[in-house]
Amino acid sequence: MVLQWCNKAFTKITGYSAAEAIGQRGTILIGPDLEQGVHLYIIEKLMNWENFSTKAMNNRKNGELYRQRMSWSHLSDPATGNHWWLCSIIDLEDEHTAPSRPVSREHASSDPESYSRVIERVHRLEKENTRLHALAKSVAKDANEDALTGLSNRRHFEVELRTWIENLKTHGTEFAVLYIDLDRFKSVNDTLGHDAGDRLLVSVADMLRELTGESDLVARLGGDEFVILKPLGTSALNISSLADEIVQRMQAPFSCDGKSTACSASVGVAIANANMEDPEQVVADSDEALYHAKSQGKGRWSFFTKEMHANSIATKQLASDLLLACERQEFIPYFQPLIDAQSGRISCAEMLIRWAHPTKGILPPAAFLETAANMGILKRIDKIIFASLHQAMSHLDETGVILPRVAVNVSAARLADPTFIHDIKSSGVDAARLTVEILESVYLDRIGDVVRWTIDELEELGVTIALDDFGTGHASVRGLLEIKPAVLKIDRHFIQPLVGDPTTRPLVKSIIGIGKGLNMSVVAEGVESEEHAWLLSEMGCDYLQGFYFGKPMSEHDLQDRLIETGGVFWHRRPKSSDRNALHGIGRAV
Repeated sequence: MVLQWCNKAFTKITGYSAAEAIGQRGTILIGPDLEQGVHLYIIEKLMNWENFSTKAMNNRKNGELYRQRMSWSHLSDPATGNHWWLCSIIDLEDEHTAPSRPVSREHASSDPESYSRVIERVHRLEKENTRLHALAKSVAKDANEDALTGLSNRRHFEVELRTWIENLKTHGTEFAVLYIDLDRFKSVNDTLGHDAGDRLLVSVADMLRELTGESDLVARLGGDEFVILKPLGTSALNISSLADEIVQRMQAPFSCDGKSTACSASVGVAIANANMEDPEQVVADSDEALYHAKSQGKGRWSFFTKEMHANSIATKQLASDLLLACERQEFIPYFQPLIDAQSGRISCAEMLIRWAHPTKGILPPAAFLETAANMGILKRIDKIIFASLHQAMSHLDETGVILPRVAVNVSAARLADPTFIHDIKSSGVDAARLTVEILESVYLDRIGDVVRWTIDELEELGVTIALDDFGTGHASVRGLLEIKPAVLKIDRHFIQPLVGDPTTRPLVKSIIGIGKGLNMSVVAEGVESEEHAWLLSEMGCDYLQGFYFGKPMSEHDLQDRLIETGGVFWHRRPKSSDRNALHGIGRAV
């Protein structure tokens, strides 16, 4: 028991100032001369949460003996389960030397003035007790309530969750956790302002109150995250109905001061049942279900499944392995050739990251890159790869094989990282032999100041800028004019149907024409056959890339291919049938 508050009368009677008393254990109220029997009596009553009163000799702070009456009142808040003790102390100044005995009505009557003083003090203490009780409830409310929405806060939610879990273990009372996250809350703050964001949060809180019952607990965990604890009852149908209703309600536009914006919600649902080995995991399970709902397109809800649990465990193991891989520098560069469409000679090699896993072998980026991005370790991986790339290029130069350039893909996060330029400079890779490929989806039609600065710095260093996966729908010609890449790479999905479906050829030829019209070199990805190569070279593509010329390969395999071929991967010999087909393409365009 720790003292949390005291008044001036306490200081006057005991000799302890508020600064000395608050935060101290309640044992400072027990002087060395207090009778042992009274001391034990106090402990017993406190442990049993019983209201009681004692009258005995006690000590002030300076050791002075005085006779006191100490009254203890148990206070609690049913809404939160919090408990307090209110202790009032009266200095019985007229009974310093009298033996301990109850105050009788007859004795009080013989001294009307003393009796009146006692009655007055009792009334004063009763008022003080009432005030303190209200103060305690107010403090408890502030400690457990979210200041903005009036819902339970994270602290109160965690306390209540322990109680619900204990009831599950003891009585088998099953319950559901609904984890709610607003999908585009940042957009509301950015477009309408933080005041509008606060109003939205209050509106969501009111909606959740409306949809839930008295037996449910609704809390705001912080930011735009809410959570509901709801008894399961006889069926999970009411849980799914609630989740569906929340999602549907949040589909409606939010309006503030005449302006409107959309802000949907995603919900993750998990059930805490009696068969769970670890009921404390239920909130993490609901969070995992929420993540799944968001990954499926947001604005929806999802139940937690065993498959999600297995995926969660696998992701945690992957994250642990990735950190270890960074320490061991297990990431290595692989290379895929880019071929000059006229000479057939290698002009560049795209560097593709691989993970040399100690037990699983060589892993492609799809197996780990998303998790690495979520962990925020792409920068560490990039440093390892750039160092390996520099070593590989130096080794190839020393062996006398010719690799004119290398190209690297850059993620959106790294492109917006101001330290990216420093990492390239410190890597030792010759900037004049480096191409940075920017995914079309990275920049859309609007790029931030940091990204614009990074692109300008790259060009100033002599790095060639390429736009990768062009045609996937993110960019426009206006976006091309803004970035002005030197190289335009056509996405493989446009290239692969060319041979079997002649109707796709005019579109590819038009894209090539756009690149040429903007003075860009054009690369065709996904070249998987000689027919692909012939068609694209005749259409005007400058460079070709695909499995026909080689799959991504290690440094040593690339070195062997370069030595074996002398750097020439394709001998261009036109065929009359292809020329006739291409004349038809020209007429169609």
